[in-house]
Amino acid sequence: MEKNYPSSAKVVVIGGGVIGCSVAYHLTKFGWKDVVLLERDQLTSGTTWHAAGLVSQLGPTAAVTKIRKYTLDLYKKLEKEVDHSAGLRINGALSIAQTESRWQELQRQATTAQLYDVDIQILDKDQMKKNYPMMHTEDLKGGVLMPGDGAADPSGVTHMLAKGARQGGAKIFEQSPVEKILTKNGRVHGVRVNGKDIECEYVVLATGMWSRQIGEKMGVSIPLYPAEHFYVITEPIENLSPTLPVIRDFDSSVYVKEDAGKLLIGIFEGKSIPAFDKTNKVPEDFSFGEFPENFDHFEPYLEASMKRFPVLEQAGIRKFFAGPESFTPDTNSLLGEVPEVKNLFVSCGLNSIGIGSGGGVGKVTAEWLMTGHINEDIFNYDIKRFQNFHSDLGFIKDRITESLGDLYGMHWPFKQHKTSRNVKTLPYHDNLKSFGACFGVSAGYERPMWFSLDGEKAEYEYSYNYQNWYPSVEYETNNTMKNVGLYDLTPFSKFELKSDQAHQELQKICTSNIKHEVGKCTYTHMLNPDGGIETDLTVVCVGENHFRIISSAATRERDKFHINKHLSEGQKLKDITDDYCVFGVFGPKSRSLLQELTKDDLTHENFKFATAKYIEIDGIKIWTQRLSYVGELGFELYVNTSDAKKIYELIVEKGKEFNLSNCGMHAMDTMRMESGFLHWGHDISPEENQYQAGLNFTISYKKDVNFIGKEALLKIKDQKVDRRFAMFTLKDNKPGAPLLLHDEPIYLEDKIIGRTTSGNYSFNFKKNLTFGYIKNDYTNEEVQSKNLFVEVEKKKYPIDLITKPLKQTDFKNN
Repeated sequence: MEKNYPSSAKVVVIGGGVIGCSVAYHLTKFGWKDVVLLERDQLTSGTTWHAAGLVSQLGPTAAVTKIRKYTLDLYKKLEKEVDHSAGLRINGALSIAQTESRWQELQRQATTAQLYDVDIQILDKDQMKKNYPMMHTEDLKGGVLMPGDGAADPSGVTHMLAKGARQGGAKIFEQSPVEKILTKNGRVHGVRVNGKDIECEYVVLATGMWSRQIGEKMGVSIPLYPAEHFYVITEPIENLSPTLPVIRDFDSSVYVKEDAGKLLIGIFEGKSIPAFDKTNKVPEDFSFGEFPENFDHFEPYLEASMKRFPVLEQAGIRKFFAGPESFTPDTNSLLGEVPEVKNLFVSCGLNSIGIGSGGGVGKVTAEWLMTGHINEDIFNYDIKRFQNFHSDLGFIKDRITESLGDLYGMHWPFKQHKTSRNVKTLPYHDNLKSFGACFGVSAGYERPMWFSLDGEKAEYEYSYNYQNWYPSVEYETNNTMKNVGLYDLTPFSKFELKSDQAHQELQKICTSNIKHEVGKCTYTHMLNPDGGIETDLTVVCVGENHFRIISSAATRERDKFHINKHLSEGQKLKDITDDYCVFGVFGPKSRSLLQELTKDDLTHENFKFATAKYIEIDGIKIWTQRLSYVGELGFELYVNTSDAKKIYELIVEKGKEFNLSNCGMHAMDTMRMESGFLHWGHDISPEENQYQAGLNFTISYKKDVNFIGKEALLKIKDQKVDRRFAMFTLKDNKPGAPLLLHDEPIYLEDKIIGRTTSGNYSFNFKKNLTFGYIKNDYTNEEVQSKNLFVEVEKKKYPIDLITKPLKQTDFKNN
C-alpha cells in the first residue's frame, strides 16, 4: 500500500525502536508537532524487541542518573496518560558482591545514590538468604538492594511512546526504509524514502546497530558495532516468587530476572563475539533476527548461575536467545549533533540499556535539538567525545570484544582499556618506555601516566585504596617542586584562527578580553547562551591576526565544533593538534635548564608569565609559552612533530645536570589540584557558570562586545549563586585511605550540602585533597565552625574547608 508521506517536516526521526519513538514523543511534547518517524520495517524490529527490559535508576554520573530516574517516572506516568501498558514491574534490583573490591564498588554506588534520592538498602548475606532463600549466599560479601528498580516490556514501552507521539501530532510510518539522507551546503536538507523526498530541517538517527554504516555512507563517524548478546529462559520453576528482584551477579558476569514463572539468565561476558563477522555489515533486512545457539560460549556462565541458584540444576531450558546488540568504545551512549553535517543528530549506542534509559535519552535529544545546547554535564554521552578513528572497523570491532564486558566488569578508578591500543604513539614513545612509562590513552594518544621507579613493573594494579603508582607520583611531584619535571602535553587540543577578523571573532565567543598583541596569552572560557561553561581554554596571539587556541585533550572534537558553530561565515578554524608535540618543562630549575639549551633570553624581565615567543634550540625554532598547569615556574615548548624526538633527547640529556625527572599525568593532576586549578569535565561543565566556579575573573564586561552568554551572566551576576566551588582536606591523612575520587556526598553535620568533583593525595603537603560544590547557604566561617564530612563507601570522614590552594608558589613573578 502506498504511503501518504508529507512533502516536508521540521524533524525526521529515522528508526522505530524505543529511542526513536521516545525522541518523537518528546519533540511533540515540547511543542514541535511537525515530526515524522520512519521505520524501515516494524516498530521494535531492530534490537528493541529482544531487550531484557531492565530499568534501573542509578548511573555512573549525575546526568546519567537523572536520565534513568526520569525514564522510570515517565513510564509510570505515560501508562496512565495514553492508556497503554508499559509492562512495568517494580520488583527492585539486587547487586551482589563476591569479592572485597566489588563490595567496595557497590558501597561507593550506594553512597553516591544518596545524592540523587535513590532508595538503597545494604544487605548482608544472612539478610539476603532470608529474603531470597533460593539464592546461595555463603560466598557473598554483601548486597545492595534498590527497591525502586525493576523491568518493563520493551514492546509495550515502545508502542506506548509511539502512541504518545501520535497523540502529540507526530506521523509514524512503518515499512519505510530511508534510502538516503539529503544534504545541501553541509547541512541536512531532507530524506529519500521509498523513492519520495521529504524536505526537513533536522534528522535524528535513532538507527541502533545500523548507525555506523549509515554514517559511513555520509562521511560521518558513528563509533558503535554489534556484538552477539545472549540470554536463556528456563522452563517454569515451581514456587518461584513473582516479586523476585532482578539479581545482578557482576563477578559471574550474569543477571537473573523472574519472567512469568520462569527465570531469564543473561550475560555480559569479559570477551564478547563481534556479530556479522564475515561481512562486517548489518543486513538491511535483518528484522526480529536471531543467531544460531552458541552453548559452548554460554555454558561457563550458566554453570555460575547454577551455583548461585541451585534450583537451576533441575530446570530445563525453554529458549536460548542469541542476537545482536550494539556497543560503543566506552559503553556510553552516542547523543548530540554530529560535527560533519549540520542539524544531523544521533541518538543511538545504548549498550543494551535502551529500555532503562530510553525516556531520558529521548528527552535530552529533543532538548538538545531544540535549544542547540544542554545545560548538564552530558559529555559522557556526547558523540563529539570521539574522533574519526574510533569508528574505523579495526578499532571498533576489536574494542567491543572488551567493552560489552565492561558493563559488569570492575569499574576500577584509572582503568585503561587493553584492546585497540597504540593508535597514536609519540615520536619518542620508545624513549619514554625505556624510562619506565606506564601508558594510558588520552584522545587516542599513548601518554605517560606515571614512570616506574627502581625497575618496578610499569603496570597498573587496580585498587579502591592505595594506588601502586603513588611512590612514582610522590617522586615526580616532589622533584617538580624542588628541581624540574618534564611533562608531555602533546594531546592537548590545538587550533588556529588566522584572518583580519580573527580577534573580533574570538572576542565574540570568549568571555575574557582577548589580548591582541603578539606573544600575549589569555586564559578564558566559552559559554552557551545560558552562561554554562562549554570550553576551558587559553588563547595565544602568535602573530598579526593569528591566534592559537589550546583546550583539553578529551574535548578536541567538541571544542572544535563549538568554535566552528559560532564563527562567522568564511572564517576557517584549523586543527593543528597532531602537527606539534608539546613539552612542559616545569619547576624552579626549568629556566636554568632551558637557558643551557638556547641563547635566547629567558629571564623574568624578558619573558614574563603569560607571554610567548620563539626560541631556538640546536638550530630549531620553537614557539615557547611561559605558562604552567602545575603551579610552578615553567615553559611549554611547541615542537614540530618531525623535530620532537631530537628535542626530547636534548632536554633529557641536559636535564641530568638539573635532576630532571620524566613526569606523568597523575603527577600533573595532583599538582594542578595543589595549585587550586579546575579541570573541565570534572570541576566545571555546562552545568556550572563562572560565578559558581569562582572563575568570574575571566569575564570582561568592559569589552564592547555582546559575547555569547553575556546576557545570561548579567542576570546571574546580580543574584546570589545557589552553590559554590570549594576545596577540602581530610583531617586524618593517609594515601588511599580513603581513595577520594568524585561524586562523594559532602555533609555539614548530618545534612548533605554538596558533592565532590575531583580527588587526589598530595604527597608534597601530606594531605588528602578534594574539590567539590556546596550549597551557598553558609559563609566560609559558618562552615568552618561546624563539623564537615565526606562520605566514601558508607563511611564518613571529617574534612576541613580550605580557602586557599595548598601550594602558594609565586610562579608568575619569579
